[in-house]
Amino acid sequence: MTSLRHNSYLDAAREAILDVGWRRTTLTDVARRAGVSRMTIYRAWPDMESLLADLMTREWTEMAAATPGDTDRVTPESIADAIVALVATLRANALFRRILDVDPEMLLPYLLQRRGRSQQAVLDILLDRISAGQAAGTVTSGDPETLARTVLLASHGLALSTQTMTDNRISEKAIDATFADLVSKGLRP
Repeated sequence: MTSLRHNSYLDAAREAILDVGWRRTTLTDVARRAGVSRMTIYRAWPDMESLLADLMTREWTEMAAATPGDTDRVTPESIADAIVALVATLRANALFRRILDVDPEMLLPYLLQRRGRSQQAVLDILLDRISAGQAAGTVTSGDPETLARTVLLASHGLALSTQTMTDNRISEKAIDATFADLVSKGLRP
């Protein structure tokens, strides 16, 4: 659990990134905004990369934890609705938008090289829901971890590239609904 003190530092980092972008934000800027010395920030984070990783984890893990879903009766539809709701919340998140608009290369390691903590949090939620649905007989059989990872991988494109596929004919809402339908059909027994 992040301490209240660290949360105030992360809040300061969030403000700075929203103002000037990640590349132009320094640990010194974060310290100034947080009203502490540079060394205080350096004791917690050796560099901006580690601070950004903690900030993204805090921000997006909170979103994942707040994802709606009926945990009493897990169905393919409820899983699909939850992942689409999470992706829509992420797409609307100011920090995510700012990183995507100004410093999109910051997200590449999490798409191409390694799984981040917030991705793992979403995987854990998906795994729990898929496993519960399998136990209830409402979700297809198969390795629940593989199913969860596949849904998460497919949702990456929905989070990052939906705007490239929308126009005056096809809306974001239509793409989200189609994705939800594909996920729910894929998870049906």
